[in-house]
Amino acid sequence: MGYYYGAYIIGGLFAVLGMLISARLKSKFKKYSMVGLRNNMSGREIAERMLADHGIYDVKVVSVRGRLTDHYNPVDKTVNLSEAVYNERNAAAAAVAAHEVGHAVQHATAYSWLTMRSKMVPVVQGVSSILHWVLLAGVMFINTFPSLLLIGIVLFALTTLFSFVTLPVEFDASRRALAWMDSRGVVTSQEHSMAKDSLKWAALTYVSAALGSLAILLYYVTVYMSGSRR
Repeated sequence: MGYYYGAYIIGGLFAVLGMLISARLKSKFKKYSMVGLRNNMSGREIAERMLADHGIYDVKVVSVRGRLTDHYNPVDKTVNLSEAVYNERNAAAAAVAAHEVGHAVQHATAYSWLTMRSKMVPVVQGVSSILHWVLLAGVMFINTFPSLLLIGIVLFALTTLFSFVTLPVEFDASRRALAWMDSRGVVTSQEHSMAKDSLKWAALTYVSAALGSLAILLYYVTVYMSGSRR
């Protein structure tokens, strides 16, 4: 069981890192939310214009409750913007709105990484529902049935792969957002810098999660190799 708690320690360390990054992200958004856009466009208006500029007319822009709850839903084709982003007119709102539309553009153009990620979603959801118990049993019976932990490692590797596949999807959406805002003159050079900084910190939350998952995976691999030698 000591082995199992080791994974929790590693996960805890990366969870703390994630919390620090999240706190920094919220701080950045608060700071940039105080700077109004020169064009005075709201997040909703920016999202709708970017969709139109890419010839996408079957995606709706809707408001959802919460803070930093913004996301694109490929199932019902909606760009879901948190209330602040939907209504406000600042660099932070512009960055988030354009980023989420970036995912809609990926969907419309069948961006390969997004397609791969979407296909992995049901598999990862199924794996996640049993992964905890398989790993726990694998550690408990490492000396008598090491293959069980190996099964857990394979399943965990799928979730780790998913977290890394998410990275190019997020980075590309930000790239598309910034490129469009520049080409359409939606932001000034100063506003561009603020939008870019906001998206950088948002991306770091995904990087931290992926690295944390990889660290825990390697830990379990080490445990398996150690146990299988006995």
